[in-house]
Amino acid sequence: MTDLTSPLTLAHGPALKNRFMLAPLTNQQSHADGTLSADEIRWLSMRAEGGFGLTMTAAAQIDPHGIGFPGQLGCYDDAHLPGLRELAANINAEGSHSVVQLHHAGMRTPHDLIKGKPVCPSDNEEFGARAMTLAEIETVRADFIAAAVRCETAGFHGVEVHGAHGYLLCQFLSAEINTRDDQYGGSLENRARLTFEIIEGIRAACGPDFSVGLRLSPERFGMNLKEVRDVAGRVMAEAQIDYLDLSLWDVFKTPMDEAYQDRRLVDWFTDLERGNVRLGAAGKLTTGAKCREAMEAGLDFVVVGRGAILHHDFPQQVLANPDFEPVSLPVSRAHLRQEGLGEHFIDYTSGWKGFVEVPERAVPANPA
Repeated sequence: MTDLTSPLTLAHGPALKNRFMLAPLTNQQSHADGTLSADEIRWLSMRAEGGFGLTMTAAAQIDPHGIGFPGQLGCYDDAHLPGLRELAANINAEGSHSVVQLHHAGMRTPHDLIKGKPVCPSDNEEFGARAMTLAEIETVRADFIAAAVRCETAGFHGVEVHGAHGYLLCQFLSAEINTRDDQYGGSLENRARLTFEIIEGIRAACGPDFSVGLRLSPERFGMNLKEVRDVAGRVMAEAQIDYLDLSLWDVFKTPMDEAYQDRRLVDWFTDLERGNVRLGAAGKLTTGAKCREAMEAGLDFVVVGRGAILHHDFPQQVLANPDFEPVSLPVSRAHLRQEGLGEHFIDYTSGWKGFVEVPERAVPANPA
C-alpha cells in the first residue's frame, strides 16, 4: 500500500498527505443563490475528516447563466465568500488539500434555471442553445479567472477547471459541437484555446502557492480520444497545471473507438510524458483492490466518487484494510444520513438505479 499512503507533492501548494482525491460530486445541496448550505459544508468537511488527501467541491458555477443543475454551489459573487471561507477552513484544518471545481454548463444549462437561451460555441438546435459572441467568450474567460481569485481569497489551496462531461469547455473542444470559424474553432489548437487561456489566466492572477488542476473526459460528448490525448500531452508538457484529472467512467475499460482497443483507456494516458504534472483518474474505483490496480497502471493518484458517498472515511478504511469493500447496495437513507448526506443529496442519489433502498409500501391492516 506504499503508493496510496505516500504523500504527493505538487508544483504549487501543499502536498497531498496520500493519493486519494475526492471526486467533484454533484449533490444539489447549495441554496438557490449559490451560497453554501450547512448540509453541503458538513458533507465535504466529513470527507476531509475521513482522510482524503485532496477534498474537492462539486462543480461550482462561475456565471449564473451557466448553471448546470439546481442547488449548485456558486463562486461568481463576493456574497459566496462567507460559506466558501468556512468550508476552506474546515478542509484545511484536517490537513486536506482544498479545491473548488470551476464550471460553466454551456448548452447543457437547464432552460428553466435561466432567462434566455443557453450559450454554446455554436448554435445548437438539440439543446436550444445559441452561439457565443467573441465578447462573451472573453467574458467567460474572465469569469473563470475571477472565480479562481475569489476561491484563493476564501482560503482554498487551489481550483480545478472543468473541461469534461460535455460542459462548456468540453463543447469548445468537440469538433462535432464547435463549428466556429474564428480563433476558437476549426483546428484542435483553436478549439482548445479557451481552456489554455483560462489556465494561463488563473496561473497569472493567483499566487505561487495556488494549485490548478484540469478535468478532461476522453469519450462521449463529441470527444475524440486522440485529440483528448493530444490536449493532455500538451497541458502536461506546458506545466501550467499541477494535476490532470481524467474522468473515464471505468478506469480499466476498453476504449469505445475501435482504432484504440489494443489497450485499456487509462493506458492511452499513463504513457504520456508528464514532467511535474500529476495524473489521476476516476471511474469505478470503489474498492481497495481497484485503487491499488489503478496505481499499478501508472497513475499518481486515484479519484473516488461513489465509494466516498458510501463511506466518508473511505481512505482511512482502505489504508487500514487493503482489501476494503464498501457496504453492499442498495443502502438505506439512514446510512447515507449517517455518512453526512443531506436530504437533497439523498433524493438525488435515489435516482441512481439500485443505489438507495426503496421503502416497502405500507400494508393496510386486515379489516377483520
